[in-house]
Amino acid sequence: MRAKKHTIPFADTNQFSKLFLEYINGENNLRPFYSYAPHIDSFKKAIEDKGRENINRELLVDVLTAQYAKLKNADISLNNIQLLLNDTTFTVCAGHQLCLFTGPLYFIYKILSTINLAEALKSNYPEQDFVPVYWMASEDHDFDEIRSVHLFGKTVSWNNDAKGAVGRMNPTKMNDVIDELKQILGESENARSLIQLFSEAYLNHHTLADATRYLVHQLFAQYGLVILDADDARLKETFTDILRDDIVNNTNFKLVNATLTELEKIGHKAQVNPREINVFKLTDIDRVRIEKANPETLAYASGDYSPNVVLRPLYQQMILPNLAYVGGPGEIAYWLEYKAMFDYHKVNFPVLMPRNFAVLSDEKTSQQLHKLGLSSDGLFKDVEYLIKDFISKNSDFSLTEQEQTLRSIFYELSLKVSAVDSTLKATVEAELQKALAGLKTIEAKIIKSEKQKQETNINQIRKLKDKFLPDGILQERYENFSPYYLKYGKDFIPELKKIFDPFEFEMLVLELKDIGKEIV
Repeated sequence: MRAKKHTIPFADTNQFSKLFLEYINGENNLRPFYSYAPHIDSFKKAIEDKGRENINRELLVDVLTAQYAKLKNADISLNNIQLLLNDTTFTVCAGHQLCLFTGPLYFIYKILSTINLAEALKSNYPEQDFVPVYWMASEDHDFDEIRSVHLFGKTVSWNNDAKGAVGRMNPTKMNDVIDELKQILGESENARSLIQLFSEAYLNHHTLADATRYLVHQLFAQYGLVILDADDARLKETFTDILRDDIVNNTNFKLVNATLTELEKIGHKAQVNPREINVFKLTDIDRVRIEKANPETLAYASGDYSPNVVLRPLYQQMILPNLAYVGGPGEIAYWLEYKAMFDYHKVNFPVLMPRNFAVLSDEKTSQQLHKLGLSSDGLFKDVEYLIKDFISKNSDFSLTEQEQTLRSIFYELSLKVSAVDSTLKATVEAELQKALAGLKTIEAKIIKSEKQKQETNINQIRKLKDKFLPDGILQERYENFSPYYLKYGKDFIPELKKIFDPFEFEMLVLELKDIGKEIV
């Protein structure tokens, strides 16, 4: 597989929030809400600051080593884990839910962005080492968000009535899901490879966390990615004081709400609203929100506590020697709410790095776009606008000249009647608007007629639009990587990695080509 790359400014896609655009553009109004700009030079100061923190590296390495005990062919990752014992080794981290079969494409993009960032840092700061980390959101309890995957227009779902932290769910009875997947993916060599990978991951591991670790490791092992399940009593022991302070004093609720007030003053709404208590009680079968402090609550063992989305970033930065968090617009938005909380607890706030964003296309799509006179940039516009624009460019009919003539006639008429009676000017203007409205009615009917004549091309425009924005959302947030793996095999992820630049903050449109075909 090879790819031809084209970039589109984020703002031109109409897919990103005002806050995210202001952040990547370095607008001054957001500067109080983070510590370092997302530039390579910022990491010099981040390394100095994080290096002064007391991270329990021995504990971290012990936990990771135990979690990797059953993984084969993990030498590169295990070497990176051992490097974490050194004060000159730092991590860069991305977190994500334990989505079925990796979920949407952007999970792949996020991990590659993190790996590439670690490599870029090593090139620029050779005296330190940098380890890419995938933080598994194993304590998440929103099963509906992870249970389904979209493949070739179909939705494959894992029906499971278990509750609690998703990382503790048992996937070994997912045979029916794997069988459904076999029917969809087919019998090609690449399909069989995928089915074998998914079967080994889910049917031979007794927790979803272990299954996901195995799956992600197989996809990214060659790059030394380290996968952490922070649902560990020993790690949580280091965080217990903050959890109990949150329960008793509601400190973080107050701090984050104060920040939200400041963000609202500059026109930004909350991405995440804190609760008075941001801690859950975690058992093997459930994850229950703690509503009030009581002696029983404060007597929980460390492993029984579970931080929510407000406290999880703080937990991450306390147990990892972490310099950067790699995420999407929503994640960056809620991290910006937490700066004051980090300052209060004297925990280093990381560099917030936008992940890479991409739309995948192919030669056939490019040919269709060219034939229709469209560009990949244009497909981010409203589909009805695209259709109307296409018809106007491919039809001899136009009422622009007639509209100009009408305006000219009524302008002259207005001058004449005003000389007789100035109050009649408003009447002339009203009649002009009636005439223009009639012209628009005629134009709409003609466009409707042209649409019928151009039905094939219009359907093609809708299909192309749906390829870039299926169901109106970005392709990367809808499609799974499997269809691309079927076509391009094991080259798919390595080729994406070559293209992605962790400091290129634009939407990528990638025209994928089979190996052996000339790149234009």
